[in-house]
Amino acid sequence: MMPGFETIIYEKDGEGVARLTLNRPGKLNAVNLQMRDELWQALLAFRDDPDARVLIVRGAGSAFCSGADLSEFGTAPTYVESRRARQERDLWGLLLHLPKPVIAALHGYALGAGLELALLCDLRLASEEARLGVPEVGLGYIPSAGGTQTLPRAVPLGVALRMILTGDPIDAREAYRLRLVQRLVPRGRLDAEAGAWARALATRSPLALSCAK
Repeated sequence: MMPGFETIIYEKDGEGVARLTLNRPGKLNAVNLQMRDELWQALLAFRDDPDARVLIVRGAGSAFCSGADLSEFGTAPTYVESRRARQERDLWGLLLHLPKPVIAALHGYALGAGLELALLCDLRLASEEARLGVPEVGLGYIPSAGGTQTLPRAVPLGVALRMILTGDPIDAREAYRLRLVQRLVPRGRLDAEAGAWARALATRSPLALSCAK
């Protein structure tokens, strides 16, 4: 386990699989500024570690991730400084361009930035009770982690527009029917199925996987 984190847990097994757990269960794993910084550090560690071949991203507690922590909106000193920090630490760009496979294991809520994070992963599986959506428009802003671009690439354009413009979530079975997630499993099997999938990928050639991505 990688020490020093408060909002995430990053750990590796001996089979080439790393696990990154969003760990603010009391806030349904809402992404705050500290979590963004810690995610950045963990993703860099995964990228640069030759022994870590596949990453699983999951959530602690009752949800994968409920979105951005709205209590921190407007806390940046200035808009310019906020934009500079985002450019210097492009978390979503780092995740998107990782040369290794990333699997998102979704349960409970996967909303807003939570779903957008999952869309930047290569493969997604969900437990049967999961709810997926991008509710930002209803809160007066737009998906800000690339969702307006990544969601239409994952599902038909009309479906993506409906989800983005209405903010209405879909359940896991609908997400599976639309192939927004590639596997649908019982909640109690989610971690095991994600682990089996990751271990299978970890046996493949890292170079071949990187080129195939």
